Amino acid sequence: MSRPHLDVAGISIDCPEPVELARFYLALLGGELLWENTSSSGIRTQSGLNIVAQKVANYIPPTWPSASIVHFDLDAGVSLDESVAYAIECGATEAAEQPDPRWRVLLDPAGHPFCITTEVCDG
Repeated sequence: MSRPHLDVAGISIDCPEPVELARFYLALLGGELLWENTSSSGIRTQSGLNIVAQKVANYIPPTWPSASIVHFDLDAGVSLDESVAYAIECGATEAAEQPDPRWRVLLDPAGHPFCITTEVCDG
């Protein structure tokens, strides 16, 4: 059987407040709001990634660093400190445990970890 067409349409993130989380990522990454309502909100980032924040009843945030989860790795360009400061201004918090000085681990408003680094893999 040949491989059918499959591509990433977007990434969905569970949370208690979809509007708040989608607006956080929109402020952090830029782009456009696709929709927002009480059950889900979607954005398209400047790089073309669709992120959908979806409401989950009795949401429990992941635990950093012990939970096995998927997270975003964000390219800071040349200034890690400036990018981290901006993420905090948007509503992120720094994780208590920082495993490597080459990147910084932050938590979004729903508690999902994401990393900001200047050490981007090129291949």
